[in-house]
Amino acid sequence: LNEHATFTFSVTAPNYPAGDTLAASATVDGQGYATGYKTIDYPHITFLTLQPPAHLHALALDLKCTAKNIAYLPGAGDSVSECMTAMGLNVTQITGKDLTPETLKKFDAVVLGVRALNVRTDLPSMQPLFDYATAGGTVIVQYNRPDGIKVSTIGPFELRLSSNRVTDENAPVTFLAPDSAALNTPNKITQADFDNWTQERGIYYPATWAKEYTPILSASDPGEQPLAGALLIAPMGDKGHFVYTSLVFFRELPQPNPGAYRLFANLLSLSKP
Repeated sequence: LNEHATFTFSVTAPNYPAGDTLAASATVDGQGYATGYKTIDYPHITFLTLQPPAHLHALALDLKCTAKNIAYLPGAGDSVSECMTAMGLNVTQITGKDLTPETLKKFDAVVLGVRALNVRTDLPSMQPLFDYATAGGTVIVQYNRPDGIKVSTIGPFELRLSSNRVTDENAPVTFLAPDSAALNTPNKITQADFDNWTQERGIYYPATWAKEYTPILSASDPGEQPLAGALLIAPMGDKGHFVYTSLVFFRELPQPNPGAYRLFANLLSLSKP
C-alpha cells in the first residue's frame, strides 16, 4: 500500500508522419491495472477524482515553426498552451496586466484562449494587442461567442460574430487565398491537412468583416451555403498580423491532428518569415 516505483523507457519516432496511442499497465499480485489518476478541484463544484485509461496520444510529423516565444492569454479553458509547448515552443501564460509594450515585445506571437473575450474581466480594451501587432507581432484570437463579449472591439477593424458553424468534420475545405503565407510557410498546407478532423470544422463564425481582413478558407455543411470566416487575417504595420479563427484548434491539437499542428504553426510564424 502506498508504494511507488519509477520506470524509464524510450520511444523512437518513425521517419514518416504517424500518430498512435501509448498505454501503460501494471500487474500487482496478479491483478492488472491500466488506469491513471486525475483530480478536478474547483471552488464552485465538488472535488472529483477520476481514473481515466492510462494512455497518451503521440504524434510524429514534419513540423516547422519560425516563432519560438509565445504568450498565451487563457480563456474559458483549453489545452492549446500545452500543445504549443509540445511543439517545442517557449510558452508563457500572461494576464491582462501583462499587456504592456515592454512585456509583449519579448514574444513572437500572442494567442488568446477560446472564449477569452467572453470570460476575462481584466481586458478593458484590445488596443494593447492591436498596438503590439502594429509593431510587428502576431495576435491570434480563437473563437468567442457573439453574446457576452466584454470588450468593445474584437479586432482592429470591424468584425461581427454569429452563431454559424460547420458541424461536419469531413466538410470539404476550399482555399480562398492559396498564396497566403498561412497556407504556404513554413509548412505547405494541402487538402490532406484537413483529413481526420474531430467533431467540427469551426464554430461561431464571423458574419461580416472589414475589407482589411483576408478570408483564407471556406467550408459548408451539406446543402448549406459556404462560410468563409473560419480564418481571417489582417496585416498590421510593416510585418504584423491580426488573426481571428473559428477553426476548432482546441479540439484538433489535443487529438492530435497533424494538419491542425501544421496550420497553427504557420499562423504563429506569420510575423517571423
